Amino acid sequence: MATDCALKSQLKSMIVERLFLDIEPTTIADDADLMKVYGLDSVNLFEIVVGLEEEFGLSLEDTDFCLETFATVENIAAFVAAKRG
Repeated sequence: MATDCALKSQLKSMIVERLFLDIEPTTIADDADLMKVYGLDSVNLFEIVVGLEEEFGLSLEDTDFCLETFATVENIAAFVAAKRG
């Protein structure tokens, strides 16, 4: 559980940093729809993907790209945890 919280915290920080959001990472709810709440678009989602590859050493396949996967911090954390094994 603590690892899960640490992962979500790291993801929130990465999202704020990479997307130049003028908010504190802790204000992002785990289940907030990032596209609706923060206006993320396809370019922003691509930046998140690049961040996942760089910060977590992940290699994403074409089949990994689904809007639902990147809709919330909760979903992204589950995706990262699954990819890490």
